[in-house]
Amino acid sequence: MKPQLQTSLGQSLVMTPQLQQAIRLLQMSSVELEAELAAAVESNPLLDWTDQPSEPAMAEAAGAIDGSGGALAHEGDTPAPPEADWGPDDGEVWYQRVGPLDPDNDRDPAEQVAESESLQDYLLWQLHLSHLSPRDRQIAVVLIEAIDDAGYFRDSPASVAETLAPELIVDEAEVVTVLHQIQRFDPIGVGARDLTECLSLQLQYLEECTPGRALALSLARDHLERLPKVGAAGLAAELKLPLAEVETAISLLRSLEPRPGAGIGAIAEDSYVAPDIVIWRQHGMWRVALSDSMRPRIGIHRGYESMIRHADGADANYLKGHLQEARWLLKSLEARGVTMLKVARCLISQQAGFLEFGNAALRPLTLREVAAEIGMHESTVSRAIARKYARTPRGTIPLRAFFASGIDTGSGGEASSVAIQSMIRELIQAENPRKPLSDARLAETLKAAGVPVARRTVAKYREAMGIVSSQDRVRMA
Repeated sequence: MKPQLQTSLGQSLVMTPQLQQAIRLLQMSSVELEAELAAAVESNPLLDWTDQPSEPAMAEAAGAIDGSGGALAHEGDTPAPPEADWGPDDGEVWYQRVGPLDPDNDRDPAEQVAESESLQDYLLWQLHLSHLSPRDRQIAVVLIEAIDDAGYFRDSPASVAETLAPELIVDEAEVVTVLHQIQRFDPIGVGARDLTECLSLQLQYLEECTPGRALALSLARDHLERLPKVGAAGLAAELKLPLAEVETAISLLRSLEPRPGAGIGAIAEDSYVAPDIVIWRQHGMWRVALSDSMRPRIGIHRGYESMIRHADGADANYLKGHLQEARWLLKSLEARGVTMLKVARCLISQQAGFLEFGNAALRPLTLREVAAEIGMHESTVSRAIARKYARTPRGTIPLRAFFASGIDTGSGGEASSVAIQSMIRELIQAENPRKPLSDARLAETLKAAGVPVARRTVAKYREAMGIVSSQDRVRMA
């Protein structure tokens, strides 16, 4: 056969530095974002703090809501009590009320103290929403508990199998299979057994056409230890490759996260939450907007920008490079806000009952459903809600509170696990203290109400809520 040249057209995602930056900013909490912006202003002379959010960001975010390009509502527009409807005056309506709201909760609530979320909590939450079988979930729980704060699984599959025995007999291959499922969770690279696997997992997540990806995979697997010793030039000589090609692969490696779990659980238990999203009710309708903490308050320094027109040589290249970086950052901030609003819009439309009536009305909702509705990947939705909070008439709550797994009901629908826990709590609160309801009796009562739940499931939910068994709840007085 003779070699031939062929051309083809196709679309693919290239993991450019701009896209990497947008992804990194999206998964940051409001505190981390503030620190990132402060560092950017310090290092880039063309960036400066502004008193108002940048106009392009506000216009693009508004366009994501209604396409009109109008101004978004913000917390500063909140009317003072005793207004019946709490929230800004000019936000976008998203979902109509479905019933009466407790007037005591229909006010500006005090900020609640943040609960510290560990990496294990975050992974278990994703596991709870996954589609793994009950057997695989048992294995996954033990694996997650063995993952350290940096995001690495340092134990052995044999040790996990021993921990599960004798209740569950598994082999090492089965443990490794479940570990590979966990390695698909956010943050990408979690559950890796060493640095090589951690970097390889992140590289495999990129599109094949990403510049330097194939060589970076090879370097991560076979030359990671030699890289600091011989450098790019030494590796290029050993591998007989162009230096520019090796430098591109090394640059891609440096853009990865060697400790994927380090950014989770950074909020101190005694710190107060700065909400990322504001959700309120006005004139019987639900509305949503970015909070002040989510709006970029940095802009391009106009004085330096005008200097570029008159500069030449090295000075011009220096200023143009920083100008491009500044524009990338502002664009990434705009994309972050638009994504947050898209996710919040979906959550409100899906969980209006939860906002009205609380946990008892929380419907089953998974990352996959939200991702499908807004046309994004599950990992993007996961990053958008990670350590993000919404200020609502019911208080400041994490966005992850809008998600819950489901259990089929007798009527053909689904009830969320959180709603079932709320039902169990209500039944226990109304029980006769001299004759508390057993787990079996609670299961029978729920089944009669159209929610078939096994006794062991009731026991698991009861223990998760910190409620003791019926024997320990007996009170004779």
